[in-house]
Amino acid sequence: MPADHQRTTGPAGEPEPSRPLRIVVVDDNPVVRAGLAVLLSGRDDIEVVAEASDGREAYDQAVRHRPDVILLDVRMPGVDGLAALPRLVPLAPVLMLTYSRENEIVYEALRRGAGGYLVHGEFTADQLVRAVGDITAGRAHFSHSAAGALLANVRRFAPRSLHTQSNVGHSSGGRQVSPAVLCAELSRREGEIMELIASGMTNQQIAAACFISQKTVKNHINRIFAKLDARNRGEAIDRWHGVAPGGPGEAGES
Repeated sequence: MPADHQRTTGPAGEPEPSRPLRIVVVDDNPVVRAGLAVLLSGRDDIEVVAEASDGREAYDQAVRHRPDVILLDVRMPGVDGLAALPRLVPLAPVLMLTYSRENEIVYEALRRGAGGYLVHGEFTADQLVRAVGDITAGRAHFSHSAAGALLANVRRFAPRSLHTQSNVGHSSGGRQVSPAVLCAELSRREGEIMELIASGMTNQQIAAACFISQKTVKNHINRIFAKLDARNRGEAIDRWHGVAPGGPGEAGES
């Protein structure tokens, strides 16, 4: 959690309350914006500092107010949420808050830097507040259908990865083994997690998307590395996409 939100000590040595989390709400529907503003502003630990109706206005408000979190809709006239994400993410963590639940949209929002994704109708007021806190602390947060959409998109592309160039082999204990064979050794869950790794997601994001703990994610990753004979994520991704060590496209970690 940022230092600004930590309890500080006043002149008399007594603790002062931490300042509220500052939120910018972005949605083209004025009723939705007003409802969220009323909901969140009724709490002592959250303050809605600005509202915006599209991505361009959201950027202007974020530059002006430097919020702790931006709540961002997807479909808006003018500059929509997906188009605005690359400019908003460097300014503040972004939590998608939208009616859009399509697999490709959820995946693309995360690829562009969103820290979480909530679908309207799938969370309570307390869950929304918890999600805001998670995003501020760097923890991913997804509502049920958003997590399901992310995994569905992973499963859509995983079979293609399992049948990559079988004629490209690499050495594993002195034997030539094709990437397709190695990838086929992964369980379905390991394949899902490997696809999330390849998409660039962190352990925290993977844990939130799969509704498992970060410790469980690490255990899966250790087994994946062992099965793919990989020392790091870069090598694992190369194996997953059928690239032999030293071959074209190898992208080891620096």
